[in-house]
Amino acid sequence: MSTRIKLTLSYDGTDFCGWQKQKTGVSVQGLIEDAVFSITGERVSVIGSGRTDAGVHAKGQVAHFDTNSAVPPEKFYKALNTVLPSGVKALKSEKVSDKFNANRTAKRKTYEYSLYSSDTEQPLKERYAARVYGVIDIEKMRSAAKILVGEHDFKAFSATGSSVKTTVRTVYGVSVEKSGEDIKIKVCGNGFLYNMVRIIAGALLKAGKGELSESEIVKALETGDRTLLAETLPAKGLCLLKVEYE
Repeated sequence: MSTRIKLTLSYDGTDFCGWQKQKTGVSVQGLIEDAVFSITGERVSVIGSGRTDAGVHAKGQVAHFDTNSAVPPEKFYKALNTVLPSGVKALKSEKVSDKFNANRTAKRKTYEYSLYSSDTEQPLKERYAARVYGVIDIEKMRSAAKILVGEHDFKAFSATGSSVKTTVRTVYGVSVEKSGEDIKIKVCGNGFLYNMVRIIAGALLKAGKGELSESEIVKALETGDRTLLAETLPAKGLCLLKVEYE
Protein backbone atom coordinates (compact mmCIF):
# COMPACT_ATOMS: atom_id res chain seq x y z
CA MET A 1 0.00 0.00 0.00
CA SER A 2 1.41 3.38 -0.99
CA THR A 3 2.12 6.21 1.40
CA ARG A 4 1.42 9.86 0.58
CA ILE A 5 4.25 12.14 1.61
CA LYS A 6 4.03 15.90 2.04
CA LEU A 7 7.23 17.83 1.35
CA THR A 8 8.15 21.37 2.35
CA LEU A 9 10.75 22.74 -0.03
CA SER A 10 13.03 25.73 -0.45
CA TYR A 11 14.80 26.74 -3.64
CA ASP A 12 16.70 29.48 -5.37
CA GLY A 13 14.82 29.82 -8.64
CA THR A 14 17.50 31.74 -10.51
CA ASP A 15 18.76 28.87 -12.64
CA PHE A 16 15.48 26.98 -13.08
CA CYS A 17 12.75 27.22 -15.71
CA GLY A 18 10.20 27.28 -12.89
CA TRP A 19 8.48 24.62 -10.81
CA GLN A 20 6.81 22.74 -13.65
CA LYS A 21 8.62 20.38 -15.98
CA GLN A 22 9.23 21.86 -19.44
CA LYS A 23 10.49 20.44 -22.73
CA THR A 24 13.67 22.44 -22.24
CA GLY A 25 15.36 23.72 -19.10
CA VAL A 26 15.79 22.35 -15.59
CA SER A 27 12.64 22.44 -13.43
CA VAL A 28 12.29 22.03 -9.68
CA GLN A 29 9.54 19.42 -10.14
CA GLY A 30 11.80 17.41 -12.42
CA LEU A 31 14.68 17.52 -9.95
CA ILE A 32 12.48 16.27 -7.09
CA GLU A 33 11.05 13.45 -9.22
CA ASP A 34 14.54 12.41 -10.32
CA ALA A 35 15.70 12.49 -6.69
CA VAL A 36 12.84 10.23 -5.61
CA PHE A 37 13.70 7.84 -8.46
CA SER A 38 17.36 7.69 -7.46
CA ILE A 39 16.38 6.77 -3.88
CA THR A 40 13.43 4.42 -4.49
CA GLY A 41 13.61 3.34 -8.14
CA GLU A 42 10.03 4.64 -8.50
CA ARG A 43 8.89 7.08 -11.15
CA VAL A 44 6.46 9.28 -9.20
CA SER A 45 4.49 12.41 -9.99
CA VAL A 46 5.34 15.22 -7.55
CA ILE A 47 2.45 17.68 -7.26
CA GLY A 48 3.28 21.21 -6.10
CA SER A 49 1.01 23.76 -4.46
CA GLY A 50 1.43 25.94 -7.52
CA ARG A 51 3.70 26.65 -10.47
CA THR A 52 6.28 29.23 -9.54
CA ASP A 53 7.62 30.84 -12.71
CA ALA A 54 11.17 30.80 -14.05
CA GLY A 55 13.40 32.77 -11.70
CA VAL A 56 10.95 32.82 -8.78
CA HIS A 57 12.22 31.56 -5.42
CA ALA A 58 10.54 29.61 -2.62
CA LYS A 59 11.08 29.47 1.12
CA GLY A 60 8.09 27.21 1.81
CA GLN A 61 6.80 25.51 -1.33
CA VAL A 62 4.67 22.43 -0.55
CA ALA A 63 4.38 19.28 -2.67
CA HIS A 64 3.19 15.70 -2.32
CA PHE A 65 3.83 12.32 -3.92
CA ASP A 66 2.90 8.67 -3.36
CA THR A 67 5.51 6.01 -2.71
CA ASN A 68 5.83 2.35 -1.80
CA SER A 69 9.31 2.96 -0.40
CA ALA A 70 10.34 1.67 3.03
CA VAL A 71 12.09 4.98 3.80
CA PRO A 72 10.35 6.46 6.90
CA PRO A 73 8.23 9.46 5.79
CA GLU A 74 9.73 11.79 8.40
CA LYS A 75 13.25 10.97 7.16
CA PHE A 76 12.53 11.16 3.45
CA TYR A 77 13.62 14.78 3.20
CA LYS A 78 17.11 13.91 4.43
CA ALA A 79 17.43 11.17 1.81
CA LEU A 80 16.32 13.57 -0.92
CA ASN A 81 18.84 16.18 0.16
CA THR A 82 21.71 13.77 -0.40
CA VAL A 83 20.97 13.81 -4.14
CA LEU A 84 19.34 17.22 -4.71
CA PRO A 85 21.56 20.09 -5.94
CA SER A 86 22.45 22.97 -3.63
CA GLY A 87 19.80 25.22 -5.19
CA VAL A 88 16.92 22.97 -4.07
CA LYS A 89 16.44 21.39 -0.65
CA ALA A 90 13.64 19.63 1.22
CA LEU A 91 13.07 21.14 4.67
CA LYS A 92 10.56 18.63 6.00
CA SER A 93 8.72 15.44 5.03
CA GLU A 94 5.71 13.82 6.68
CA LYS A 95 3.05 11.20 6.06
CA VAL A 96 -0.37 12.65 5.20
CA SER A 97 -3.83 11.39 4.35
CA ASP A 98 -4.57 10.26 0.80
CA LYS A 99 -7.09 13.13 0.74
CA PHE A 100 -4.29 15.69 1.06
CA ASN A 101 -3.46 17.40 -2.22
CA ALA A 102 -0.71 20.02 -2.19
CA ASN A 103 -2.44 21.94 -4.96
CA ARG A 104 -6.18 21.46 -4.52
CA THR A 105 -6.42 21.58 -0.71
CA ALA A 106 -4.26 24.70 -0.24
CA LYS A 107 -6.22 27.46 1.52
CA ARG A 108 -3.78 30.37 1.66
CA LYS A 109 -0.51 31.30 0.00
CA THR A 110 1.83 34.08 1.04
CA TYR A 111 4.30 35.65 -1.36
CA GLU A 112 6.89 38.33 -0.71
CA TYR A 113 8.32 40.73 -3.27
CA SER A 114 11.68 42.31 -2.45
CA LEU A 115 12.95 45.68 -3.63
CA TYR A 116 15.95 47.75 -2.67
CA SER A 117 16.44 51.47 -3.19
CA SER A 118 19.91 52.32 -4.46
CA ASP A 119 21.65 54.48 -7.05
CA THR A 120 23.86 51.55 -8.03
CA GLU A 121 23.43 47.80 -8.36
CA GLN A 122 24.45 45.86 -5.27
CA PRO A 123 25.75 42.40 -6.16
CA LEU A 124 24.69 40.78 -2.88
CA LYS A 125 21.09 41.96 -3.34
CA GLU A 126 20.62 41.74 -7.11
CA ARG A 127 19.94 38.00 -7.12
CA TYR A 128 16.87 38.25 -4.88
CA ALA A 129 15.54 41.79 -5.25
CA ALA A 130 14.70 44.39 -7.88
CA ARG A 131 16.53 47.69 -7.65
CA VAL A 132 14.51 50.92 -7.54
CA TYR A 133 15.60 54.52 -7.27
CA GLY A 134 14.11 57.96 -6.73
CA VAL A 135 11.78 59.15 -3.97
CA ILE A 136 9.34 56.44 -2.83
CA ASP A 137 6.51 57.26 -0.41
CA ILE A 138 5.92 54.11 1.66
CA GLU A 139 2.70 55.49 3.14
CA LYS A 140 1.27 55.96 -0.36
CA MET A 141 2.18 52.35 -1.11
CA ARG A 142 0.43 51.17 2.07
CA SER A 143 -2.67 53.22 1.33
CA ALA A 144 -2.88 51.81 -2.22
CA ALA A 145 -2.37 48.27 -0.85
CA LYS A 146 -5.59 48.51 1.20
CA ILE A 147 -7.61 48.79 -2.03
CA LEU A 148 -6.54 45.30 -3.05
CA VAL A 149 -7.69 43.52 0.12
CA GLY A 150 -10.87 41.48 -0.21
CA GLU A 151 -12.55 39.56 -3.03
CA HIS A 152 -12.05 41.24 -6.40
CA ASP A 153 -11.82 40.45 -10.08
CA PHE A 154 -8.05 40.72 -10.56
CA LYS A 155 -8.14 40.43 -14.36
CA ALA A 156 -6.10 43.65 -14.69
CA PHE A 157 -3.46 42.12 -12.40
CA SER A 158 -2.90 39.09 -14.62
CA ALA A 159 -0.60 38.56 -17.60
CA THR A 160 -2.52 38.97 -20.84
CA GLY A 161 -3.41 35.74 -22.56
CA SER A 162 -3.48 33.56 -19.45
CA SER A 163 -6.38 31.09 -19.49
CA VAL A 164 -8.23 30.49 -16.21
CA LYS A 165 -11.88 29.76 -15.44
CA THR A 166 -12.23 32.86 -13.28
CA THR A 167 -10.04 35.85 -12.44
CA VAL A 168 -11.81 36.44 -9.12
CA ARG A 169 -9.50 35.96 -6.14
CA THR A 170 -9.52 36.85 -2.44
CA VAL A 171 -6.58 38.77 -1.01
CA TYR A 172 -6.46 38.50 2.79
CA GLY A 173 -3.72 41.03 3.34
CA VAL A 174 -1.08 43.21 1.68
CA SER A 175 1.72 44.76 3.74
CA VAL A 176 4.57 47.08 2.80
CA GLU A 177 7.60 47.23 5.11
CA LYS A 178 10.76 49.31 4.79
CA SER A 179 14.05 48.71 6.59
CA GLY A 180 16.89 50.94 5.49
CA GLU A 181 16.99 50.64 1.71
CA ASP A 182 15.06 47.36 1.65
CA ILE A 183 11.34 47.28 0.84
CA LYS A 184 9.24 44.13 1.29
CA ILE A 185 5.74 43.72 -0.15
CA LYS A 186 3.90 40.74 1.34
CA VAL A 187 0.68 39.43 -0.22
CA CYS A 188 -1.53 36.68 1.23
CA GLY A 189 -4.45 35.25 -0.73
CA ASN A 190 -6.46 32.14 -1.53
CA GLY A 191 -4.74 31.85 -4.89
CA PHE A 192 -3.00 33.96 -7.50
CA LEU A 193 -3.23 34.57 -11.22
CA TYR A 194 -0.25 34.38 -13.56
CA ASN A 195 2.16 37.22 -12.62
CA MET A 196 -0.43 38.67 -10.20
CA VAL A 197 1.92 39.39 -7.29
CA ARG A 198 4.59 40.88 -9.56
CA ILE A 199 1.97 43.18 -11.12
CA ILE A 200 0.65 44.15 -7.65
CA ALA A 201 4.19 44.99 -6.56
CA GLY A 202 4.71 47.08 -9.69
CA ALA A 203 1.46 48.98 -9.13
CA LEU A 204 2.30 49.71 -5.48
CA LEU A 205 5.78 50.88 -6.43
CA LYS A 206 4.32 53.20 -9.05
CA ALA A 207 1.84 54.51 -6.46
CA GLY A 208 4.72 55.16 -4.09
CA LYS A 209 6.45 57.18 -6.80
CA GLY A 210 3.31 59.25 -7.34
CA GLU A 211 2.90 57.87 -10.87
CA LEU A 212 -0.29 55.86 -10.23
CA SER A 213 -3.31 57.15 -8.32
CA GLU A 214 -5.59 55.13 -6.08
CA SER A 215 -8.50 55.96 -8.38
CA GLU A 216 -6.60 54.39 -11.28
CA ILE A 217 -6.07 51.21 -9.26
CA VAL A 218 -9.79 51.12 -8.44
CA LYS A 219 -10.59 51.63 -12.13
CA ALA A 220 -8.25 48.79 -13.09
CA LEU A 221 -10.09 46.45 -10.69
CA GLU A 222 -13.48 47.58 -12.03
CA THR A 223 -12.63 47.40 -15.74
CA GLY A 224 -9.99 44.65 -15.88
CA ASP A 225 -7.84 46.96 -18.02
CA ARG A 226 -4.23 45.76 -17.70
CA THR A 227 -2.89 48.87 -19.45
CA LEU A 228 -3.88 51.09 -16.51
CA LEU A 229 -1.24 49.48 -14.31
CA ALA A 230 2.54 49.33 -14.11
CA GLU A 231 4.82 46.83 -15.79
CA THR A 232 5.37 43.37 -14.35
CA LEU A 233 8.36 43.47 -12.00
CA PRO A 234 11.22 40.94 -12.51
CA ALA A 235 10.78 37.36 -11.29
CA LYS A 236 13.95 37.46 -9.17
CA GLY A 237 12.29 39.61 -6.48
CA LEU A 238 9.46 37.14 -5.84
CA CYS A 239 9.50 34.40 -3.20
CA LEU A 240 6.79 31.96 -2.13
CA LEU A 241 7.00 32.17 1.66
CA LYS A 242 4.40 29.65 2.81
CA VAL A 243 1.35 27.61 1.88
CA GLU A 244 -1.38 26.96 4.46
CA TYR A 245 -3.86 24.11 4.70
CA GLU A 246 -6.74 23.25 7.01
